[in-house]
Amino acid sequence: MSGATLFQTIGVVGAGSWGAALALAAARAGREVVLWARDEDTVAAIRATGEAPRLPGVTLPGSVRATASLADLAQARALVLAVPTQALRHVCEGLALAVPAGLPAISAAKGIEQGSDLFTTDIIADAFAGSVPAILSGPSFAADVGRGLPTAVTLAAVDPYLAQALAEALSSAAFRIYHSADPRGVEIGGAAKNVLAIAAGIAVGLRLGESARAALVARGFAELRRFGAAYGASPETLMGLSGLGDLVLSCSSAQSRNFSFGLALGQGRALAEASGGKLAEGAFTAGALAEMAQARGVEMPIAQAIADIIAGRGGVREAVAGLLARPIRAEL
Repeated sequence: MSGATLFQTIGVVGAGSWGAALALAAARAGREVVLWARDEDTVAAIRATGEAPRLPGVTLPGSVRATASLADLAQARALVLAVPTQALRHVCEGLALAVPAGLPAISAAKGIEQGSDLFTTDIIADAFAGSVPAILSGPSFAADVGRGLPTAVTLAAVDPYLAQALAEALSSAAFRIYHSADPRGVEIGGAAKNVLAIAAGIAVGLRLGESARAALVARGFAELRRFGAAYGASPETLMGLSGLGDLVLSCSSAQSRNFSFGLALGQGRALAEASGGKLAEGAFTAGALAEMAQARGVEMPIAQAIADIIAGRGGVREAVAGLLARPIRAEL
């Protein structure tokens, strides 16, 4: 039986820009979609205009039905959780009370939970008992997916047959999903690249030049690889869409919230001003990533520098000076 047959109805949890884009992608793949928003105002706006407030200019088809009730997600055969990492546990606890056990729950978030140092599939397993965790990640912007521009991402689950079936159910001509049995590698790439994108933005904000940005991306990827190896990721996964692909995109475009946040820091803005009142995901992840690297003896000087900046342990220029002053060594 094909994934399209198994997963005819998809629940998308979260109606922000990414959730709305994924709901639209699922609809283009021929699925019926239940799109959950946490407040009635968002649901009312979608019903009245056919557009999600966070993804303006893109019309949601009639096969996408908006709701503010988690109970309405019980009809779905699989769930896509498009909420920030730091909100994922709370949402999963609500889902555990509202929907049947056994549903695939696909994280579309990229980060590490503060306090627990858990990746998103671990959060799902811990807070949404009975669900089957999976992860969707890769080089993608919500605006591009919403407009139907060609995008390729990776969907991973421990069970390779489930990953394939879900990828088949959600793929369409412009939204190509590769499947993988390495969820840890996929989520490591998504979490680490957010932190490294902040560093790339800082380099551009400081006007260090494109050569410096290229060096930072390359050395940042070396850090990502070392971290991935320490936490059991497949090297092939890290070289793919959800690792290197996502890193390159996020470090090269102001559409990336993490890059834009770093850019503002590099231009001299304070943390609160740079964030615009809402920290980028990489700002939450930096401290946990650096802490986890230290616990396994993994050298990640760029990630550590970003963690220090976010924690107020040093300024942007001091962090860059510290990186430039590191000893000359063989490239590894």
